[in-house]
Amino acid sequence: MAYILEERVNQVSLAGSREKTIVCEKASLAGSVSQRACVFCGSRVVLYPIADALHLIHGPIGCAAYTWDIRGSLSSGPELHRLSFSTDLQEKDVVFGGEKKLYASASELIDTYQPKAAFIYSTCIVGVIGDDVEGVCRQLSAEKSIPVISVQAPGFQGSKKDGYKVACESLFRLVGTQNRPIPKKSINILGDFNLAGELWILMEYYRKMGVHINATITGDGRVDDICNAHNAALNVVQCSGSMSYLAKLMQDHYQVPSMRVSYFGIEDMSDALYDVARFFKDDEMMEKARELVKFELTRLLPQLEWYKNQLKGKRAAIYVGGAFKAISLVKALRLIGVQTVIVGSQTGTTEDYDIIRQLCDEGTVIVDDSNPVELSHFVKEKKADIFIGGVKERPIAHKIGLGFCDHNHERKEALAGYEGMLNFAKEIYATAMSPVWRFTK
Repeated sequence: MAYILEERVNQVSLAGSREKTIVCEKASLAGSVSQRACVFCGSRVVLYPIADALHLIHGPIGCAAYTWDIRGSLSSGPELHRLSFSTDLQEKDVVFGGEKKLYASASELIDTYQPKAAFIYSTCIVGVIGDDVEGVCRQLSAEKSIPVISVQAPGFQGSKKDGYKVACESLFRLVGTQNRPIPKKSINILGDFNLAGELWILMEYYRKMGVHINATITGDGRVDDICNAHNAALNVVQCSGSMSYLAKLMQDHYQVPSMRVSYFGIEDMSDALYDVARFFKDDEMMEKARELVKFELTRLLPQLEWYKNQLKGKRAAIYVGGAFKAISLVKALRLIGVQTVIVGSQTGTTEDYDIIRQLCDEGTVIVDDSNPVELSHFVKEKKADIFIGGVKERPIAHKIGLGFCDHNHERKEALAGYEGMLNFAKEIYATAMSPVWRFTK
C-alpha cells in the first residue's frame, strides 16, 4: 500500500483481521487532500434547513456558493433558507473591517424578509481580521426583537465535525426560550435534513404509532419549534455525528433523554420505531409499530428479492460523512445481494469502526478520513462495481469509470424508510447494471 501516506497507516484497517483498533477522530494530515469539509461547511449543513430563518454569510462571496441549491432540504412552508445572502467582503473590508457592512446587510435583510431568527456565519477571513460579529448580533437582536445568532465558524479552526458542534451550540441558544404545552408522548427528530422529503415519510410512521412530533431539527425546521424543543419527552437522533452534542446539551440542561437511530435499511428503520415504543412503555404503540412494520415488509420484501437475484455478486465501496450511516448502508446492501468491499467515513468513532469490522466480510477495507488517491486505489484493488458517497466522491467514481450512487446532499430520491429502501435498490440496480460500463476500462 505504497499510496498510503506513512502517517496515515493506522487509519486504515481490514475487517476480520487482528490489527489494532483503527485510529480516528484526529486532525487531517497536511498534504493528504482530505475529503473532509471545513468548520463553516459543517455549521451550514446543520443550520441551513431551518426554513423560516435568515442565513447570512459574513465573508467573501465564494463561501456563499455552498448555499445555492446544493442541498435539497425541502420545506413544507417557508423557503427563506433557499436564498443565499453574503456580505461579499472585499479587500477594503479586510483592511478596515467589515462590521459596518455586516450591520447594514443584516438590518436590511431582516426588515425585508421578516425572519423568525437570523444566523450570521463567520468565515475564515472574518476569523483573521477579527470583526466583532457577536457584538453586531447583540445590537441587531435588541433592535429587531428577534434572535440574531452569531455562528463562529471560521473554516480553518478545525473540520466539518467541529462545525457540527458550533451549530449545536448556536441551536441551543434558541432551545428553552419558549414554553408551549404539547402532548405527553412527543419526540424531537434530530439529524434528518429532509434532503428529498424523507422526514415526511418518517413523521408519518411515527404518527401512525401515536407519537407526536414536537420539533424537527433541522430538516423542514421552524424556529418556534426549536425554541420549544426542551418540552419533548425524547430526542431521536438520526445523524449522530451532527446532532449528538445538541442532544447532550438538552439532556444536561433539561433532562431530555436521547436515543441514536438510523432510518436507512429495513433492520434499522424497524428498530427506530420499536425503540421509541419501548421508551414510552406503551403496549398499544408497540402493537401499532409491529403492524406497520409487517405491512411494509409484506409489500417490500418480494420486490427486494428480485433486485437481490439481479445484483448478486456485485461489489460496493462506501465513503460517507458519518460512520453510523455507513453501518446502515452495509446492512442495506447485503439485503439486496451486494457485497461491501470498502467502508470509510470522514467523522467515524472507534465504536463505529469496531461495529463495521464485525459486520463486514473478511478483507473489507475500513478507512478513516481518506483522500482521493487512497480511495481510487482501494476501488481498483477491490474491483468495486459501484461507489456510494457524496458530492466530493462523485468525480473519483466518474474518472475511474465506475457507477456512482449519491447518498448525501444532492440527491433527489428519498432513501430513508421502507419506501427509501426500495428507491435505494432501484438506484443501485440502475447504476450497477447500466450497459454503459461495457465501454469503460
